[in-house]
Amino acid sequence: MAFTPVCQTSAVSEGAMGLFQVGRKSVLLVWPEGGELKAFRGRCPHADMPLTDATFNGKTVTCPIHQWGFDGTSGKCVTHLVRNELHPYPVRVEGDEIQVDVGPVKAPRAPA
Repeated sequence: MAFTPVCQTSAVSEGAMGLFQVGRKSVLLVWPEGGELKAFRGRCPHADMPLTDATFNGKTVTCPIHQWGFDGTSGKCVTHLVRNELHPYPVRVEGDEIQVDVGPVKAPRAPA
């Protein structure tokens, strides 16, 4: 596994989430209330839309586009009877740093 630094541990607290860029990939860090820190692909699996304006109530991540909700612990959809779920990434904490394995990391695209 190739873990890549995403942010400092102070960037996400229990009951909160944050969206971060790792190369060209977006990473959604979610820390459910009473649970463990989780990392998911930062795009809704329903319509492949970015979760930039998603909300998190401490338990459920809600996509702002169609209001689909996903369990912050498992990533499974909790608002519709479908198999769609957030794509998980392995996550670890090393010292004051949160690291995620998103696979090969490509440099961000240069602005046009």
